Amino acid sequence: MSKEALFQEILMARKRVYEVGDVTPLERLPLGDLDIDIWAKREDLGPIKAYKWRGAYNAMASLTVEQRANGIVAASAGNHAQGVALAAQSLGCKAEIFMPLSTPEVKQNEVKRHGGDAVRIVLVGDSYDDAGIAAKKYCDEHNGVYIHPYNDVATMGGQGTLADELVMAASEPFDRVYIAIGGGGLASSVACWLEKFWPDCKVIGVEGEGQASMKAAIENGEPTELEYVDVFCDGTAVRKVGDNTYPYCAELLDSITTVSNDEVCHAIRRIWESIRAIPEPSGAMGLAAIMKDHAAGKIKPGEKVLTIICGANMDFAQLSSISRKAGIGSKCRRYLRVPVEEGKGSLVHVLEQLPEGVSIVDLQYGKVGDDEQYPVMGLIGSEAEYTKFDETLKASGIKAMDVSTEEIVGYRIINYDPSLFKNPLFVNIEFPERAGAFLAFMLKVKEYSSLCYFNYSYSGEPVGRALVGMDFETIEEQQACLSLIQELVGDCIMAAKLVSEGTLTRLLG
Repeated sequence: MSKEALFQEILMARKRVYEVGDVTPLERLPLGDLDIDIWAKREDLGPIKAYKWRGAYNAMASLTVEQRANGIVAASAGNHAQGVALAAQSLGCKAEIFMPLSTPEVKQNEVKRHGGDAVRIVLVGDSYDDAGIAAKKYCDEHNGVYIHPYNDVATMGGQGTLADELVMAASEPFDRVYIAIGGGGLASSVACWLEKFWPDCKVIGVEGEGQASMKAAIENGEPTELEYVDVFCDGTAVRKVGDNTYPYCAELLDSITTVSNDEVCHAIRRIWESIRAIPEPSGAMGLAAIMKDHAAGKIKPGEKVLTIICGANMDFAQLSSISRKAGIGSKCRRYLRVPVEEGKGSLVHVLEQLPEGVSIVDLQYGKVGDDEQYPVMGLIGSEAEYTKFDETLKASGIKAMDVSTEEIVGYRIINYDPSLFKNPLFVNIEFPERAGAFLAFMLKVKEYSSLCYFNYSYSGEPVGRALVGMDFETIEEQQACLSLIQELVGDCIMAAKLVSEGTLTRLLG
C-alpha cells in the first residue's frame, strides 16, 4: 500500500473519529535539568486513556451496517479492546473481545464500562498471540469481522489523526518526534503524515530491549518473529510486527532507540514529577528514549522534541515494581554486594565511606557464616558519586560486586542461619528518611552488637522503616543495647519496637 493511500485514509478518518473523542492536548514537560524543549502529546487524556480508540473506531465506522451486524471480533491485551468496546457501544453493534488470562482487572473493567452489553470478553491463553489465534478462529467460524489492532489500513488511518492534531496544534515543527512501537500502526501513520507536513522532522521509533520486533524486522529485511518477548511494557509487547506496518517504518523512521525497563521506570517518575501524570510503561517509552539519546549526545541543545504519552491504563499493583526500578531525582539506583568481616562495626566502616549525597535505599543482609559476610546495599547516587565510591572501596581493599540485575536481589531474598545467633535482638526501627540517619544509628550501637539481619527498603515516605537483627555475646550486652535504643528515640531514630513473639519465633525457626 502506498504512502498516499495511507495519507488519504487519515484524511477520511478525520471525519469519523471525533464522533466519540476530542482532540488531546499538547503539553510542555518542564524538565529543567535537560537543555532541550520537551513536549508531550497527552493521549492518556483521551476517552479510553490511550490512543487506541482512534484506530478501533475508524476501522469499525468504515464498515457497512451489514458488516457490523455480522459481529465484531478483536484480540487485545487491553487498550485496543477498550477502543473496540467504545466503538461497539457507539455504533450499536456487538463485539467479541479475546484477551489473555493475565490481562489486568483494571483493563477488563474498563472494557466492560465502555462497551456495556455490547461486548463479551473471552479470556484465553497466556499472551496476546494466544488471544489472537483464538479470536481469528472464532471469527472464521462465525463469519465475523476481525478488527486488527495495528496491521489494518483503516486502523492505521484512525491512529494517524493524532499526527494531524499535532501539526495543527504546534506553533512550529518539532525537530524530533519519538513514538513507541508495538505492531507499528501508530509509528507508520504518524511518520507518513509528518513526512508531508514536517519533512525535516526526525521520527524515531522506540522499542523495549526485550521486545524490539520492528528493529529485528528492519535488520532482517522482513517481519521477524521474536523467540522471547518481555511484557513489562505490555502495551508494546508484540512478537512480530505487521506486514503492512513494516514497510512504512522501514522507509519512514529515521532510527530506532531501544530502552530498558529501568529507563522506562525512570521516565515514568519524571513524568509524574513534571506534570503529575502516571503513564503505563509503554506510555513512558518515548521520554525514556529522549533521555537516553540526550545523554548520548544525539540531541542538540535547544532542540524541540515530542514524546507521545500513548496510554495510562496500568494495574495499580505495578507501581511498586516501577518505584523500585526508578531512580530518585536526577540520580539512579545501584545495588552492591559488599564483603565485610564478621563482627562489631564492620558494616559501619563501609557506610562511613559513602560520598556525601549518596543515600541507602535498600539494605538486605542475613548472617550465613562466622567469617566474611555479604550484605547487599541499594544506593541512590550520580555516576560521578558512584565512581568516587568505587575508587574509595578499591583503595580500602574492598572488592564490591554490582548485583543490580541479580534475581535474588530483585526479589529481595534474604538468606540467614538462625543457628549462628547467640543472643539475638530483633527490633523494628523508624528513622528520618534522609542521608546519614541510618549511619547515625549504627554508630551509636556498633560497640554493643554485630548485625545478624537487616531488612530495609525505601518507600517514599518521610519515615524509613527497618527490621534490624543484632546479636550479642551476652544477655547483659543485649539488655544494655536495648536500653540504649530506647534512649535514642527522639535523637537519631523516631521509634523502636521489639518484634512480636510470633514473628520472633518464625524468624528464629
